[in-house]
Amino acid sequence: MAYTRGMRVLVVSCSLNPGSRSAVLASAAVEALRGGGHEVEAVDLRETALPMCDGAEAYADPAVGAMAARVSGAEAVLLAVPIYNYDVNAAAKNLIELTGGAWEGKVVGFLCAAGGQRSYMSVMPLANSLMLDFRCVIVPRFVYATAADFEGDALKDEMRRRVERLAEETGRLGAAWIDAQADQPAH
Repeated sequence: MAYTRGMRVLVVSCSLNPGSRSAVLASAAVEALRGGGHEVEAVDLRETALPMCDGAEAYADPAVGAMAARVSGAEAVLLAVPIYNYDVNAAAKNLIELTGGAWEGKVVGFLCAAGGQRSYMSVMPLANSLMLDFRCVIVPRFVYATAADFEGDALKDEMRRRVERLAEETGRLGAAWIDAQADQPAH
């Protein structure tokens, strides 16, 4: 069975760096998803003032509620993250800590921008946390790019194709997951 229905996808650019390469990946993903017939909302954390999660008062911040509503309203989320010190950046983790339960049952994919080839597994602790804490379905294909995959501020063709494949796989997996959930009896 081919899964082709359009989905509501949230793409979050998690870097706070003004010259962010992960933001370039996020833009390419938005373009590919829209080209595939998906409804896409893009969020750039450089333009979204989220407080640091303190486990208490931060949850009352209006920006947190608005972001949680965006995550909750999406059927799939793509996180474009920079890799620092063999892990996703703190802003990405803070986003998830602040919006917690809104991630429940989402299909989640990753676009990673890193300084070198050796950190390609660094997204796995976050993926594992999303699977275990919020029962997210992780797209098994993710994009991992280094400086060699860019020409100035643009993606090289091969990397753009990899982003397009991630968008396609997110759509297929997401549609299948949503259809499977609809077939489940109510508990």
